[in-house]
Amino acid sequence: MQSNFSHKQPFAHPQPIRMGVIGVGNMGRHHTRILSQFKDIELVGVSDTNIERGLEIASRYRTRFYENYIELLPRVDAVCIAVPTKLHHQVGLHCLQAGVHVLLEKPIAASISEAESLVNAAAEAQCILQVGHIERFNPAFVELFKVAQTEEILAVESRRMSPYSQRANDVSVVLDLMIHDIDLLLELTSSPVVRLTASGSSASDSGYLDYVTATLGLANGVVATLTASKITHSKIRSLTAHCKKSLIETDLLNSNISIHRYPTADIFSNKNQKLYRQDGIIEKVYTNNVEPLYAELEHFVSCVRGGEHPSVGGKQGIQALRLASLIEQLAFDGKVWHHSDSQPTVESPTMSVS
Repeated sequence: MQSNFSHKQPFAHPQPIRMGVIGVGNMGRHHTRILSQFKDIELVGVSDTNIERGLEIASRYRTRFYENYIELLPRVDAVCIAVPTKLHHQVGLHCLQAGVHVLLEKPIAASISEAESLVNAAAEAQCILQVGHIERFNPAFVELFKVAQTEEILAVESRRMSPYSQRANDVSVVLDLMIHDIDLLLELTSSPVVRLTASGSSASDSGYLDYVTATLGLANGVVATLTASKITHSKIRSLTAHCKKSLIETDLLNSNISIHRYPTADIFSNKNQKLYRQDGIIEKVYTNNVEPLYAELEHFVSCVRGGEHPSVGGKQGIQALRLASLIEQLAFDGKVWHHSDSQPTVESPTMSVS
């Protein structure tokens, strides 16, 4: 698909794309690690407010450290931004206004108005804005999506559990973890939400929810239950599709898919004597072992090089954030929302997320 990113000519293959990473904490250091392996990009530098950490990462991957990310911008064609959510708008806006293509970690921003501002800035600068919904590039979800195209989905169930950590402690579990499954649900069902309930609890006095369960009704009849936790002692990443003729279980952590089918059959001998009964079969779907972040960055680089729209752009980032914001508010309020109701006080004029 051709885009309007005409202010920069598509890169000829021999010319490396100059890239930088802003924020080299938990996620940013992995962006740096993977980008250092790409042969068709030049890792110009990294930036972080933690000077000691920034220098260490820059030294490890043989690039330059910039204490102020603004000084990095004239030297790059594209950046990966992995700063705290509250800084997404400020940093992303500076980069886009400088004419730099942006891969911005999820959520796209701290509010709908900030997200819309970033999308408008990207359009005005004719720059690519990709949002880091990394699970879209998980080999298990890629295969699940293919299988689901041949099935009639009745219900979707996701569980995303993690032990408590200090990372991403500036947002609730909805914006940190559940937003991944919100994005996957919207991609998998392609249907607007028409009914929603949510509840949650906190394990600390941070003011943010640490455990949330949401039940959603979609216009196409699919029912979805999403659960996310920051207080579970084991790490779980599962997505299950209950279909009319099968059950598809996906382990996103280990990239495994099992399809349970119910064809019941009686097996008879040649003398018409029943030997045994087959109640169902389990199919194992093979997935590749590509690291999701590698696939995500490869897609971003390809978009920058070819001037194409990313599969997870600003529109998809806003859709996920809008629904996440509503779930978060309802989990606090304990109310039920219907599509026919007036919109709760979140920064979105409508709840159409199709």
